Amino acid sequence: MTPEFVIDIGRKAVELVLMLGAPMLLAAVVVGLIISIFQAATQINEQTMTFIPKIVAVLVTLILFAPWMIQKMLAFTSNILTSIATVGG
Repeated sequence: MTPEFVIDIGRKAVELVLMLGAPMLLAAVVVGLIISIFQAATQINEQTMTFIPKIVAVLVTLILFAPWMIQKMLAFTSNILTSIATVGG
């Protein structure tokens, strides 16, 4: 196993983590922005008001994107195991 092979696997793993985390992060940012605009318009500055909607948005996004995320993780794992088998054997 060469250092380039290991670095390539690490790079692909980081890319996958960023790709899988992006939908939940975007949902939290959008909901946070909407709540911030609402708080600015109504001048209600309650910090705890943002937590529940963000948690719900992230949970709904996770449920919606779960099949896609599982497919990407399985493809990555299969690719890694195939690569290791061909390099190691």
